[in-house]
Amino acid sequence: MKFLQKHFRYNGLFTIMFLISVISIVSVSVIITWTTFRMSEEFFIDKFSITNGRVMTQVKDSIESYNYSVVLASNNILQSGTIRKNLTEEQSNEQQMRAFYEMYQQMKRVKSNVDAYETEIIITGINGMNYATNRPYWPIPDDELIQHTITKNTMDEPKKLMYHFDQRDYQIGDNHFIVASKALMERISGDIYGAMYFSIQESEFRKFYSSYTSEGNNVYILDNNGLIVSSNQTKMIGQKADELLSYALENEGNRSDYLIEKFMGTDQIIFMEYLPSLDMYLFNLIDRKTAIGDLINKKQIVLISMGIVVIALIIVFFISRRITNSLSHLVKQIADASKFDFDKYVSVTGTYETRRIGEAFNSMLDELHDYLEKLVLYQKQKRNAELAALQQQINPHFLYNTLTSIKFMVQQGSKDEAEEIINSLIALLQNTIGNVSETISVEQEINNLKNYVLINQKRYGDRIKVNYLIGPGCMEYHVPKLILQPFIENSFFHGFNHKSEGFINVLVWQENNTLICEVMDNGDGMEMSSTSELPKIKSKRQHFTGIGVKNVHERIQLIYGNQYGVTINSTKGEGTRVKITLPITNK
Repeated sequence: MKFLQKHFRYNGLFTIMFLISVISIVSVSVIITWTTFRMSEEFFIDKFSITNGRVMTQVKDSIESYNYSVVLASNNILQSGTIRKNLTEEQSNEQQMRAFYEMYQQMKRVKSNVDAYETEIIITGINGMNYATNRPYWPIPDDELIQHTITKNTMDEPKKLMYHFDQRDYQIGDNHFIVASKALMERISGDIYGAMYFSIQESEFRKFYSSYTSEGNNVYILDNNGLIVSSNQTKMIGQKADELLSYALENEGNRSDYLIEKFMGTDQIIFMEYLPSLDMYLFNLIDRKTAIGDLINKKQIVLISMGIVVIALIIVFFISRRITNSLSHLVKQIADASKFDFDKYVSVTGTYETRRIGEAFNSMLDELHDYLEKLVLYQKQKRNAELAALQQQINPHFLYNTLTSIKFMVQQGSKDEAEEIINSLIALLQNTIGNVSETISVEQEINNLKNYVLINQKRYGDRIKVNYLIGPGCMEYHVPKLILQPFIENSFFHGFNHKSEGFINVLVWQENNTLICEVMDNGDGMEMSSTSELPKIKSKRQHFTGIGVKNVHERIQLIYGNQYGVTINSTKGEGTRVKITLPITNK
């Protein structure tokens, strides 16, 4: 028992690695086998969809050709003055006989457009006259036709050629009828003087696609209410197919080549096309099992996969044994490294992998020593930068000039303005000198800017407008103190030397985990070699602080890291845009 415990302790890594390898190889094998089945089926369906798409296009073209013939015939009827006269004028018996003869001559020419499709035409007029090219073909009584839903829908949209499905009980053989109808309407006045109907037996309409159907490969044509108006499955004609209609409506935005969905409890590969001229949907349903069938030999693939798994496990077993022996020795040396204060290097022996780990560990010890030295230096530089920033906050000349301006206002009797400047100066000094924190809230920084801007506008005039746009929720975030003031200062005193007036926009908003601050003006601008260039601006003016642009940039990077800082983009004559990126922090 002790031997087994000792053996397992020294071979625990090997046992774990081998078990993980077994689970991984078996899982991968199962996934690959399943993926192979799926990809094979999808590849076949994708290729099949290309061929079937051409078939759908041919069927659609055939139906569109029929519709075009109906359109030509309907236009001929609408353009015939003889037909319009015979359908609108009151006639005696003798005139009716002549009218029928004239109608016969006219309709003989019109019907030639649709003779190839076994289509018959009925026209009705407002004077009660009706004419049919073949009355028994679609045996609907005249009085019933007038009251029929087809006629009602036609009159509701008189300018549209509409297709309908006749669901009445009478039939010729097993045929239903598909009827195209349109109102007869004067083009100029818009007066309706009758209607025309083009009827075709469903069995004739079925010829447009019947040659492309087979067992397990069916075609359905649905109207916009989900009613099957034509199909090679004749028993389904006249029934509702809401499932198919829902697929069509859902696929209108996606426009995928095909869908694999259930219809009547069976998985089907569904191809669909919208027929705009008929306002109907063309569906081609192929039974998935029939289409794929014995596309691949699944049993053979499973056996091959199992053989590969067995071979892989044998190879993994021997490789794992070899790797773990050298790793165990290396781990023991690494575990003892801390006893020697990381000064003892491990021996580089064993397999290629363990040698590389040993070399990496020895390199890590060297880098650790260098990192500790750099960390000490970094902390020293950071504190020096903080001290320099605090020491250079207030320029005495700024205070002198501001107080002089206040004195002048008092002498001139502008006590209200003087009081306003004094209040702004007090608030500015409180937040700058009184607050020793390195960071302040965005709200405090903006208030400092407002006080600073007010003092300058009182001293130099308000020809430069300043706007503040702060994103919701950003006021409580913290930023380093006085990071915006130097850029406002530069815009005031260097950005409008040639322009008489302008504006400065201060924007603060959040992007993911980053706080963005921008100072943008429409002033003189300047030439820059790149957006990352931080220009040095020289001036004889005595400003509020001695903090420069470069100082702000270095200060941010020392506090938060090199991924943050200041970028400047400026165009001569158009203005300057300063962007400051900071991490989101509440302290």
